[in-house]
Amino acid sequence: MSTPSLWRPTRRRLTDTLLAAVAPVAAAVLALGGLATWAAAGKAGTPPRIGITNGRVFLPYGDSTETAAFFDVVNVGGADDRLVRVTSSATRGEPVLGRHRMLGGGAASKAVVTSFAVPAGRGLSMSPAGPDVTLTPRARLHSGDLVPFTLHFEHSGAVRTLAVVVRPTS
Repeated sequence: MSTPSLWRPTRRRLTDTLLAAVAPVAAAVLALGGLATWAAAGKAGTPPRIGITNGRVFLPYGDSTETAAFFDVVNVGGADDRLVRVTSSATRGEPVLGRHRMLGGGAASKAVVTSFAVPAGRGLSMSPAGPDVTLTPRARLHSGDLVPFTLHFEHSGAVRTLAVVVRPTS
């Protein structure tokens, strides 16, 4: 029977062991440095912060009952968000997110969309020539009426606001 040989540290074994330990330590230091820089720049841990201003609903024209609402949505937070839904107790059915596009020769088209991006540090400005909310009011609207809305965001949740009824030329 042979006797077991003892493990002896050699220069090669020590170098291999040291290199195996240095790689994960270096990766951890680089990752920690990157995270520290990101946090120092103010980008870490700031969720979206949504504010809504300038809410308006166009007074329906003629015999039409369908109209549109517009809002200016600002995001002063450090992360992007999305407007995913709009609700109102003053409408028949749920309002619909849409985008109005001018085609050429005075023609236009309307496309229903599922959401609108609200970028961090910027926002979303709705208008008759861009993003809007299409709705059918429950009751006849008059100029100056206030219509309650709840805008639902992917990360920020529900935000309540009011929109004033205006003539389309206002």
